[in-house]
Amino acid sequence: MKKNAKIYIAGHRGMVGSAIYRKLEREGFNNIITKTSQELDLRNQLSVVEFFDQEKPEYVFLAAAKVGGIVANNTYRADFLYENLAIQNNIIHQSYLSNVNKLMFLGSSCIYPKLAPQPLKEEYLLTGLLEETNEPYAIAKIAGIKMCEAYRSQYGCNFISAMPTNLYGYNDNYHPENSHVLPALIRKFHEAKNNNMDVVEIWGSGMPMREFLFADDLADACFFLMENYNEAGLVNIGTGEDLTIRELALTIKNTIGFNGDIKFDTTKPDGTPRKLMDVSKLHSLGWKHQIDLRSGLQLTYSDYLSHIAMMKSA
Repeated sequence: MKKNAKIYIAGHRGMVGSAIYRKLEREGFNNIITKTSQELDLRNQLSVVEFFDQEKPEYVFLAAAKVGGIVANNTYRADFLYENLAIQNNIIHQSYLSNVNKLMFLGSSCIYPKLAPQPLKEEYLLTGLLEETNEPYAIAKIAGIKMCEAYRSQYGCNFISAMPTNLYGYNDNYHPENSHVLPALIRKFHEAKNNNMDVVEIWGSGMPMREFLFADDLADACFFLMENYNEAGLVNIGTGEDLTIRELALTIKNTIGFNGDIKFDTTKPDGTPRKLMDVSKLHSLGWKHQIDLRSGLQLTYSDYLSHIAMMKSA
C-alpha cells in the first residue's frame, strides 16, 4: 500500500478499528477514511452504496461488527446474526462493485467447533457443532469468510480473512453485562478495590482456558497480512499461548491491587472449554506477537482509569 492510498477502516472507533488506525498513522499513511455509526449506518445497503460511490476507497479493513460477551451473545441472538450479516454483506459486495484493491475481513476464534482439537488449526472450520451461546455471531462470521472466498473465486477479488483470538486493550468495552471476560474482570476488580469489598464473584468454574492478544499486536498483524498475504485461506492471529480463567483472574487481581478473595459461581456457564489458536501459519509467514499479557494488562488498566476519569469529568 502506498502512503497516500485511500484506506477505509470500518469500525474505527472500536478496539480493533482504532488500533488499526493508530498502526496506519504510525506507518505514515495519510489518507484514512472513517465514518461513525451516526454518519454511516453500515446495516443500510443504500447508505453503504452511496458511501463507496463517493469515497472510492482502495483498501478496506472490515473491523465493524456487533460484539459482546456470553450474556450479550445469548440474549440478542437475532440482532447478532442479522446486524453482522448486514454489515459484512454490504461492505464486501460494495468493495467488489467499487473495484477495491484489497479487503481484510476480521472474524473471531468462535467460528471454530466447540469441541475441535486444540490448538485450533485453520482447517478445522466447519468440522463440528458450534458453541451454542454464540452460535449466531459465529455463523455470521463464517458467512463472511465464505463470502470473501466466493468473491475471490468468482470475481478474482483480493479479499482475505483473519481470525483473531480473544482481544483486549485500548478502547475496550467495560459494560458490566455485555463485555468480554477480560475487561469485565478489570472493572469488577477495580470496583471491588475501590469499595473495599472482601470477595469478587466470577461466572463459571474458572477452569476454561483462553488465549489473549493485545489489540495493538492484532493491528500490527493485520497490517503485515495486508502487505504480505494474498491467498484464499483464512489466517489465525494470536499468541499461541493460553491460561485458565482462574489464572487470568489472579493476574488481573494483582495488576489492580485487589487484596480480597475470588469466588467462582459454578451455576453459571463456562462457555467453550478451551480456545487456543494454532498460529504456526502466521509464524511461518514471518509475524509474531510482541506484547506479553502482564505488560498488556498494565497498559489496558491505565486506559481503563483514563476512561473512568473522562466519564467523571463529562
